[in-house]
Parts: sequence; structure tokens; C-alpha cells
Amino acid sequence: MDWLAPAVLRLTEVGPWAPVLFVLLYVAAALTMAPAFFLTVAAGAMFGVMRGSVIVFIGASLGASTVYAAVTPLARSAWMRRLLRNRRIAAVREVVIGEGVWMMFLLRLSPVVPYTPLNYALALSGVRYVDFVTALLGMIPAIVMYTYYGKVVGDVAALAAGVAPPRGPEYYVLLVAGLVAIVVSTTVITRAARRAAGRQPRPTVRTS
Repeated sequence: MDWLAPAVLRLTEVGPWAPVLFVLLYVAAALTMAPAFFLTVAAGAMFGVMRGSVIVFIGASLGASTVYAAVTPLARSAWMRRLLRNRRIAAVREVVIGEGVWMMFLLRLSPVVPYTPLNYALALSGVRYVDFVTALLGMIPAIVMYTYYGKVVGDVAALAAGVAPPRGPEYYVLLVAGLVAIVVSTTVITRAARRAAGRQPRPTVRTS
């Protein structure tokens, strides 16, 4: 936030270039793991709900894609191969890849899971890009809700100063839906890890 809030405030002064620069700022935030939540709310105050939601979705999609392009090569690195020798870690990776769009959609749907760390985690898992991008649609409910809250506040300077946006009933509905999504995805991953652990060969006991 030390650099992000002043940058957003400057965008209010650049006129018609603001949407383009906002998208570029969102990409920078995705790469640096800056708090994208603030950007999403600020978009509502700057551009309104509908226009702000579209701009945020474009920025978030490009940001996630940039992270994917930068990080995915590491999924095939020697370091990752050593990490995957652990059966539990390998099982988690397999289930994320195997479930594909559905698993990632559930993770994107939940406002509990931060956008920026999730980009890196999914890119490192080695999922297909087409699945990675399709699952980004799960962000839309949270994007619309947070831009609406930004529109209600209507003051980017106040948001940058730390004024918390209001939280209506729709926030708690989405929060509950997100928690259910987390429970479902966690259950699937946990079961897969346990099955992998059960397949591990038992150590041979030597007798004298």
C-alpha cells in the first residue's frame, strides 16, 4: 500500500488514460503481490460499478496471465521435481490439475482466498493455461460487489487513507458461498493426499 495508494490517487488526474493505466497498475500489483482488494474497491469509486468491474476483470485477468507466464517455467524446474518427491505434495498437485477448471473456479469464487498468492500457487501447480484463464470467471461476483462498495464510498482519497467500505448482506452471502467452496476444495485435496499416503510402501523390517 505504500506505493499503491499514491499511484491510484495519481490516476484520478490523468483523464482518459486512467482505465489503461489502471489495468497496467493491476498487472504490477499481481506481480508484486500487492493488495488487489484496494484496487478493486478504488475502481468502483473512479469508474462506477459496471465500467469499474469490466476494467478490474481485464486488469486481474492480464495480471494473472502475466504471473502464469513468469512462474509456470518453475513448475518444470529441478526444484519442483525434488518437491514432488513428497507423495502428499504430488497428490495435491495432481488433484488440482485433474479437477482443472472446477477446482480453480471454486478457489477464485471465495473472497477468503487472496487473489495475488493464488495466482502464484496455481501457476506453480502446472495447470493448463486455458483452465487457468477460464476459472478467472469465478472472480466476477466479488469484483462486482467490491466495485459497488467503492461506488458507495465514492472517494478514492478516503479509501487510500484507510476508510473501510461498507459491507452489506451481499458480502456475507458471498462470504458463506466462498467458505463452502473452500470446504469442498479442501476436502477433495485432503482425500487425495490421504489416498496417496496410503499407497506409500511400508518400510521393510529386517530380522536377524
